[in-house]
Amino acid sequence: MNDRAWRTWAEQMATGLALVDGDLRLCWINPALAEWLELGPRSAIGLSLGLWFDEEALTQTSRALAEERPLQWRGMSLVAASGREITADIALQPFEGGLLLEVHALAEPLANSSPLSATLRGFAHEVKNPLAGLRGAAQLLHRRVDNEDLRSLAGLIIDEADRLGVLANRLLHHDGAPQIGPVNIHQLLERLTDLLQAEPSPPQLRHDYDPSVPDLLGDADRLQQVLLNLARNALEAGAHTLTLRTRVEHGVRVGERMLRMALRVDVIDDGPGVPAALRDTLFQPLVSGRADGTGLGLALSREIAHEHGGELRYTSRPGETAFSLYLPMGRSHD
Repeated sequence: MNDRAWRTWAEQMATGLALVDGDLRLCWINPALAEWLELGPRSAIGLSLGLWFDEEALTQTSRALAEERPLQWRGMSLVAASGREITADIALQPFEGGLLLEVHALAEPLANSSPLSATLRGFAHEVKNPLAGLRGAAQLLHRRVDNEDLRSLAGLIIDEADRLGVLANRLLHHDGAPQIGPVNIHQLLERLTDLLQAEPSPPQLRHDYDPSVPDLLGDADRLQQVLLNLARNALEAGAHTLTLRTRVEHGVRVGERMLRMALRVDVIDDGPGVPAALRDTLFQPLVSGRADGTGLGLALSREIAHEHGGELRYTSRPGETAFSLYLPMGRSHD
């Protein structure tokens, strides 16, 4: 990989990267690290590592540079331009006469974070680099192929990578509140259809929509994730046919509240049904009916439903399992 190609790749990385010269000054920095340190990529050039490293760390770095060997620190504190403190894992390794600096910013746990959210933040940290690589590869395909169907599929990959990148960023930066706006649920279901039809062995899909359903307020990205989780769970459990159904219901009780009007979105499959041993714990984190399952999809989906003031429920028997997402559409009362 030539220098230009390497820098293009590095600029897309979610990991903070910089090149340090023999005087321990920055000679290049990628957007991810510049954002964390609250610097402009150009204005950062020439700044000394002494702005972030203490004397002991600088001494160790100089020694590593002279001896051309790698160096690592765990849980090191860096201070951004605004004075905000960042905790990060730091790695330095020899690179073209200088050092390549890698900064993996760590999310600080919140006192009121749920165990599920903490687990997901750790996962989000790990997933961002391969996600950036996936997006970059899809961009290359989108530019190079002439077939419109293939370009459409590449565009779908790019859009999904962007959506997952936004979700990962929210988890990593503790911005856990839903991004509320108008949501057309049928547009989300049609996008789900596009994603499922792009599978190597797509399921048979049936649509049973209530055309009178109005837009509701919600976080479109998170609701899309719920629908995708429900569909993929069904397919991985052995379903061949999915029915996507929307209805409006009145007088739905969610916890201690009564929703005067609620949207119900059903994802119905023809799989073998939920095993009896899992029915009481199905929505708990790390509970899965598959040996290779993570047990996070349904737990996350119910958490997102609760964030929206709604609920996720299911009924199941062999040959028909229905997961129903309830979302408020009007005012609620006790």
